[in-house]
Amino acid sequence: MRTRVRDVRVFDGEHIIDRTSVLVDGDRIVAEDDGPADVVVDGTGRTLLPGLIDAHTHTFDTGDLARALTYGVTTELDMFCLPDRLAEQRAAANRRDDLADFRSAGTLATAPGGHPSQLLAASGVAELDVAPFDTITDPAEAGDFVRFRIAEGADYLKIVIDDGAVHGAELPVLSAATASALVTEAHAAGLPVIAHAVTEAEVGIALAVGVDGLAHVWTDFSSRTAGLIAQIIDRDVFVVSTLAYFEAIIQGREDVADCAVPGSFDDAMRVARALHGAGVALLAGTDATPFVPAHGTGLHREMVLLTEAGLTPTEVLAAATSRPACRFGLTDRGRIAPGLRADLLLVEGDPTIDITATLAIAEVWRRGVRQAR
Repeated sequence: MRTRVRDVRVFDGEHIIDRTSVLVDGDRIVAEDDGPADVVVDGTGRTLLPGLIDAHTHTFDTGDLARALTYGVTTELDMFCLPDRLAEQRAAANRRDDLADFRSAGTLATAPGGHPSQLLAASGVAELDVAPFDTITDPAEAGDFVRFRIAEGADYLKIVIDDGAVHGAELPVLSAATASALVTEAHAAGLPVIAHAVTEAEVGIALAVGVDGLAHVWTDFSSRTAGLIAQIIDRDVFVVSTLAYFEAIIQGREDVADCAVPGSFDDAMRVARALHGAGVALLAGTDATPFVPAHGTGLHREMVLLTEAGLTPTEVLAAATSRPACRFGLTDRGRIAPGLRADLLLVEGDPTIDITATLAIAEVWRRGVRQAR
């Protein structure tokens, strides 16, 4: 099957091409050859984008991946998936083209009773049939923990450094020594390490142990922020934004009278602005769950919030396409170029000027397969 999108504006993941044609043959983008196509799509007044990549999600079942794809999110980067669900969803995503593709951390590394145990308990986890998961208590366990994650199919390791304060709780937390041992073992095995850390103090620990990325911006802002940003730049650490998560969770909590836990949505936005202003590589991610933010639509809200944090629409589109693909080693997607996967999103209007146009979805292709609208 050959598909041509003609006379279309293209954002190729990095640059804007005002009017061109893009040819798909099978599951790949190919060089235009002016030959016949089985399907021709008129791109007049429309913009063709690489399929969107949400750099922080939690996929509980294939319904999450189906919803994501409906909204042009062709790849999700899952940050916690239990082994049985990981195998099941990976097999489904490999077999079916009506689901978003995904990569996963598998089981995250946290202390017994540590975050996110309290959230699972409070969120109707029994309804989701989530089983107990592996935890870690000592640096000596790090080697086995990483080997078990590789055996279950993890693409990267996520470690949790979170004492619960932002969640209004007091939680067990990994020691710095254990976190450091996990990073050492993961890097030796070729796995990147992403840290969940949501306060300045926790981010400081994550950077000290040598993580490659942060799964969130943080939620407090002080004179220490500039120093943390300097370390992030010096070590080339990427940061996933998850502003939509903080908007849904923290801002909602801020509306409750006498809520005295630290962290605020306004400070999370200030941190995002400071990171962007300093040139840090922000990746668009939502922390989508079956609850809030929602898979698919959450990423479109995230992109709006990133423009409010100072990114241009073109920078936001890169943060949701080529930038996460590059940082997570997805060399076959995130851009529109011959030889790459035909994961594509066609929208009405021009999101390089007005980012909200990403929701005016005309067509979605996953591996070259046109999705029913």
